Amino acid sequence: MRTGRASPTTNWSDTIRSSRTSIAILALVLAFGCARSGTEEKGVGAGKGAVPANAGAIGSKAPDFELTDLSGKKVQLSDFQGKVVILDFWATWCGPCRMEIPNFVKLQTKYGDKLAIVGLTVSSPEADVRSFAQKQGINYSVLLEADNLTDRYGGIVGIPTTFVLDRQGRITQKFIGVMEPRTFEEAIQPLLAG
Repeated sequence: MRTGRASPTTNWSDTIRSSRTSIAILALVLAFGCARSGTEEKGVGAGKGAVPANAGAIGSKAPDFELTDLSGKKVQLSDFQGKVVILDFWATWCGPCRMEIPNFVKLQTKYGDKLAIVGLTVSSPEADVRSFAQKQGINYSVLLEADNLTDRYGGIVGIPTTFVLDRQGRITQKFIGVMEPRTFEEAIQPLLAG
C-alpha cells in the first residue's frame, strides 16, 4: 500500500540535481563577475566624447579621468603618474567585487607608495560606498560615480573588471571577474621591479 510519500531515492536525486545547478550558477557568477550592460560602440562619434577603437586594449594608454574621492577631493588618473596602478571597476552590490577588496587592501599595505590601487565605483550610491569602505578598512583611493568612464575603458560589461597599468600609464593586463590574490601580485611584480 502506497502512502503518497516520495521515495528517499527520488528526494536525494532532486536534491543533488538542485545542488549541482546551484553550484554551477555560483561558479559562473564567481568566474565572470556581475554583468553590466554597455551600449556605446567603440570608435563611434566625433569630438570630445568619442571613444577610441582601442579603448581599454592591452598596450594602449589608459584614458585620463577626473572623479571625486570619498573626501570630496577631485582625483585624476594622471595624479598617479610614475606609479604602478591597479584600476578596479566595482560595485557595493557585486558579491565577487566585495570578495576581492580585502586582497586589494593587503596589496596596498604590502607595496605602499610603489603601488596605487584605485577603486572606481559603478552603479553604487555614495552612502553605500562610504559605509562599505569604512567597514572593510579600504586603504586606497575610492572614486565615486565612474559609470560614465566605463565606455572609455572598452565598455565594461561585467564587474569586477580590473586593469593593471605600468608607470607610464599603459594598460598591461585586464582581468574580468574575481581573481585569485596572487594573480594581481604576479601582474604587478615585474612592473614594480622595472
